[in-house]
Amino acid sequence: MTSRILIALLAGATALSACSLPRGAALQSEVLREADAEIPSFQVMPVTRATMPLIASWPRTGEGHDTAWPRTATGSSESVIQTGDKVDITIWDSQENSLITTPTQKSTAMPGVEVAGDGTVFVPYVNEVQIRGLTPAAARARIQAKLESIVPSAQVQLSLTQGRGNSVELVGGVSSPGAFPMPSRNYKILGLIADGGGISSSLRNPRVRLMRGGTTYEISAGTLLESSDYNALLYPGDTIIVEEDDKSFTALGASGTESLIYFPKDRLTALEAISLMGGLSDQRADPKGVLVLREYDVRHLRSGSGAPNMQQVVFTFDLTSADGLFAARKFGINPGDTVLATESPVTRAQTIFGLIGNAFGVSRQVATISN
Repeated sequence: MTSRILIALLAGATALSACSLPRGAALQSEVLREADAEIPSFQVMPVTRATMPLIASWPRTGEGHDTAWPRTATGSSESVIQTGDKVDITIWDSQENSLITTPTQKSTAMPGVEVAGDGTVFVPYVNEVQIRGLTPAAARARIQAKLESIVPSAQVQLSLTQGRGNSVELVGGVSSPGAFPMPSRNYKILGLIADGGGISSSLRNPRVRLMRGGTTYEISAGTLLESSDYNALLYPGDTIIVEEDDKSFTALGASGTESLIYFPKDRLTALEAISLMGGLSDQRADPKGVLVLREYDVRHLRSGSGAPNMQQVVFTFDLTSADGLFAARKFGINPGDTVLATESPVTRAQTIFGLIGNAFGVSRQVATISN
């Protein structure tokens, strides 16, 4: 009887080995099985030192904005008058019978004159004067020139208070966000951020986004601060947004963590990604079976080896060799990638042997009871 029970338990363990055993990740052979089909739906690309130059030339995926960040330039050190600005105009005239002043007061003040939609301001006796697009000094000279035919001895003073149309907006990521008047046409993005109190130290890998008209530019704060070449000149109406980097990849399988992991810096290698995942599980992971799953846009596809030839690509890594490790140090993880640490085949064998061991244990208990 004991022999029959033992045979039955062994047969059950063997049957279980043919089924899908409980585990936390797929085997590499299971994921890549379809690659051997007559018409596969994805491309498999081994990552080695020999293939890395080719892979590095492939398009980068997952980036939100492809527009190149504008480089620095030098603008005018003066302000330029725009619609919605206000000017304070004071007209001086020393003549006794002046049309502008009274005998007891040698000046006439016109505070807070708003620049109209057509770019003009109203000045008595000369009607509208076009000053939009001029510096305050040039606007003062134009108004005075208009007055000379009526009041030859008149002198004009003008000061500018900028309106919304002559300002830029700084949104989030700083201690004092808001709308900032442009002190001159040489106002640059780092100056604006400094006026807003600087980038918050609590932001993870902060990025700076510039919205100008219908175009959006984006750059990491680190790159912006590294070189003065990226200290872009601002234009009226620009909006600057400072926020945390939302680029991420998905960690799955036999690793220390399975979750969405945000990029702590602009560029991330495969080895760095594995480190952020908590490394490979000593008891479960297959170091020869680390996979990166990536999807390319149709416009990126090309025939030949100079670009991916299928939208879905699985990159394979062998981290048991120096070649694979060096290649993983150079392979860049893109936003939206999935990094999968597959299960080791040894784990499956250990599970089966464990079941067989349990079977022997149960058979001994049954034999004891039967005796």
